[in-house]
Parts: sequence; structure tokens; C-alpha cells
Amino acid sequence: MASRLEKNDFELETVLVLQGGGSLGAYECGVYKALARYVKKFDIVAGTSIGAINAAIITATIQDENPSRKLEDFWLELAQSIGSPIPLLLSDKTRRIMSTIFAATWGNPKAFIPKWLEPESFTYPAFGLPYPLFDISPLKETLSKYVDFEQLRKREDSNPSTPRLIVTSTDLKTSEAVVFDSNLIDIDVDHIIGCIGFPFYGIGWNQKDGRYLWDGSLLSNTPLVEVINSSPVLDKKVYIVNLFPRYQEEIPNDMLEAWHRARDIMYTDRTDSNVRTSKIVSRYLSLLKDMHEFVTSSIQSNNNSDINNDNKMNKEKFTKIEEEYDKLAHQRGAIIREIVRIERAEESRSLFEDADFSDETIKKSIMQGERDAEKALVKNR
Repeated sequence: MASRLEKNDFELETVLVLQGGGSLGAYECGVYKALARYVKKFDIVAGTSIGAINAAIITATIQDENPSRKLEDFWLELAQSIGSPIPLLLSDKTRRIMSTIFAATWGNPKAFIPKWLEPESFTYPAFGLPYPLFDISPLKETLSKYVDFEQLRKREDSNPSTPRLIVTSTDLKTSEAVVFDSNLIDIDVDHIIGCIGFPFYGIGWNQKDGRYLWDGSLLSNTPLVEVINSSPVLDKKVYIVNLFPRYQEEIPNDMLEAWHRARDIMYTDRTDSNVRTSKIVSRYLSLLKDMHEFVTSSIQSNNNSDINNDNKMNKEKFTKIEEEYDKLAHQRGAIIREIVRIERAEESRSLFEDADFSDETIKKSIMQGERDAEKALVKNR
């Protein structure tokens, strides 16, 4: 029986993992623009929250148009549709605050509309704030212009021309991760919308397949484990876009800065433990391979000698061991061979950076993402 190490040493899946982060998703757009020039093909594109939307556009671009161009068109449409009267000469921090207030008050006609602008659909509870605060049905219509959901139907082809899409959400009732995989189900717009219900910003849950779905970032903002679990055989080269800085030299000076830093820590890339585990698994698999070859050689040697009851018992035991070995090494033996991280640095810090859809900020984020990805890719050569 061929081992996983023998069979797949030269088979490698290329994976792109996109985080959630609201308007910071424009940075991922810029990153993908650069990646598209360097990486021939992604086998899997995974994401959660806004990363799920970006991933859907990348994997199923409508009319087979250029995915990076179409993704940028999507982000520029979101930005330009606000049309807020915010002066361009303001500092980044001030512009972000004003843009967030404007969007929270008037919404974004291509993505979300405040419920108070639709009084007939707004229910006020006896106590507390109403929920949800925003209607995101406009986002469904916008996505239909960029995503061909026919391409996200369950796959029959074992070697598809388009990447496999894996997106994640959170089951509101059970607190469990819910994974949608284009290799297993027909993914539609409601699956994608189910990945972006972020309660802290007043975005409601989406009901799909009998579940109430919230944003996948509530459990994991970097769905690498979900990729490994969904594709457990082939080894991986992984590109991760980290929107929330892991390291910050300065200590927060006020409550807003403290909240900002706490959010970074909550949603930053924490996949180092996955990589360490993968390296340990790699060592175990190498040891298993050596032991497997030794035992196989021993069994074959015994087969050439006189057959007795002990040899028969050993062969039966070996058959059972062989089955378990196959499960571990062949069916669940994926190893992370390499990770390329593109890290977003913060030129200025703001608690509202992920809610700023102003034209100026979106364009800056796209340019920054493209620039940072270029540097990371050149360094990784």
C-alpha cells in the first residue's frame, strides 16, 4: 500500500485565506491584485466575514472576467456609492470617524440601509436597542453583479478550472463553526450573507439550512483549520492576509485606543499553533513511514519462511495496523509546507478603521495591500 508520503510528496495545494475586517477587506483586494500576477492558480480560496465575500468574487467571477479587476470594481462601487461630503484634506483618523458616522446614519445603498430609514420594518423593543440595526439586502443585489453562483454549485469535476471556495460562519444557537464548501454543496448568496452577520455593528443573522448564522470571525477570523479539515489529504502552501497587526509597540493612552488594540488581538492571525502542530505531524508521519517500511520488510521475510500460526497471527495484526496507518497517513495526512503572510501595518490607528468606506480610504487600502503583497512575495522568492 502506497503511503501518503510516497504518493503526495510532489502534490501541493495552493491556498489563500482571507480574514474578516469590514472595510479593511479593500486591503485584501489590493493583496489579491499582486498575488494574481505571481501565483499561477489557487486551488482553494477560503474566507470569513468580508473575506468570504472577497473569496466568492475571486472564485466565481461573473462572466469569467478578470477576478482581480472585478474585485476592485466591487470595492470602488461600495466606496463611490456613499458620496459623503467629507473633505479629502482631513487627517485619516478624522476622516474615518466622519465616514463612519455618515455611513451609520445614512447607510450605503450598495450594501446596507439603516432600519430607521425604513420605519415600517423597524421594530422597537420595550427595553434596550433594537436589533438588527441595518438591512443588508442591497448587498445581495450588489453581489449578483460580481459573483456567478452557478460556478459555486457542487463539483463533479475532480480537476476544476476555478478554485474551491470554503467560507465559514457561526451557528448563533450552538456556538459552533459552520463551513460551506463548494466541493460539497451548492453555495448561494444566502450562504455568503450568512458569513457576515456581525452583531457588534448591528448586522443581523441570516437563516439558512435551518440554522441562524452569524459572522464566522466570532469563532475564528483566520479559517485555516477549516481548510485543513475540509481538505485533509494534500499538503498545503498557504497565503494568509492578516488585517489586524499582531505586534504594537505603543501602549494605549485612552479607552478608544485600548478597545482598538483589544480588537486587534481578538481578530489577528493566530495560526502559529496550527503550523507548529503541522510540523509535529510531519515528524510523526516520517517516523510512521520508517516503521511501516520496517514492518513490511519483516512480514515479507516471514512469508519466505515456513508459515506457522504465529506468522498468521502477525499477518492479521499487520493488516489491522495497515488500515490504521492508511487512515492517519493517507486520509488525514495534510501538512502545511509553507506559509506566506501579508501583514497590514497601521499608519494611523482608529477604532473605526473597519467601518470607513470613504472613497479615499478604500483606494488607499487597495494600494497599501498591493504594495505590501509585492514586498512579501519578492522576499519569499
